[in-house]
Amino acid sequence: MADTTTDRPGGPPPRKGVPHAATVTAVRRLTPHTVRVTLGGEEVASLDPTPYTDRYVKLVLGEPAEPGARPPVRTYTVRAVRDGEWDVDLVVHGDEGLGGPWATRVRPGEQVTFLGPGGGYAPDPEAPWHLLAGDDSALPAIAATLETLPPGAVARAFVEVPGAADEQPVRTAADVRVTWVHPGSRTLEDAVMEAHAAGALPGGVPQAFLHGEAGCVRVLRRWARAELGVPRERLSASGYWRRGRSDETWRAEKREWVAAVEQDDAALAAV
Repeated sequence: MADTTTDRPGGPPPRKGVPHAATVTAVRRLTPHTVRVTLGGEEVASLDPTPYTDRYVKLVLGEPAEPGARPPVRTYTVRAVRDGEWDVDLVVHGDEGLGGPWATRVRPGEQVTFLGPGGGYAPDPEAPWHLLAGDDSALPAIAATLETLPPGAVARAFVEVPGAADEQPVRTAADVRVTWVHPGSRTLEDAVMEAHAAGALPGGVPQAFLHGEAGCVRVLRRWARAELGVPRERLSASGYWRRGRSDETWRAEKREWVAAVEQDDAALAAV
């Protein structure tokens, strides 16, 4: 997950600037492209993890590039909270980026500093149904959401992962169907829209969680607003990253993306 957010219904602003210390208590490779790092320690156990299923922390993953500069940080969703420990799932694509390589080399007992937690989305029990769509960077939040849904809740999730080996089981008491999308077959946007066209989505206006690659999120957000009638207060949409951009470049461009999203809403209102 990258540090770019737009629609966050009902949530407070992220808690920034306060560093916390944690100890890595476990490291586990879940799939070929996902590593779970478990954080523990007194500070972790004493923090309020927030009630949000998209809760996240900003991991400090290196030293400042120059004196006076800020150290590099990367934002990741807290997949699960239990017994004073937090599971953080990181996507790994070889030597790309900072977080993936760090996750493959870190070992239990090592110390890490993080900022947060932040968050702003949780499933609304009054929603007729829930639409969740994203890539592997959004899978931790999607899975955490599905697992909290009670019996009787209805959800349809669409998740793009590199391959079948990267699909993850999700345990839930709700009526949930997960559609896995692999690159090269069809796009995530097409999978969602084709399901709607085929009548495979429930009726009524859902609460929607649309997160992941910025271009995909913008397309799905615009479609959900126009085609499904999802109002902004029932919408959480965030570009975690952008294809062809580094994390730093994307963060510098995010205001332009948010402005473009606002233009989408203005065009919809004018129709």
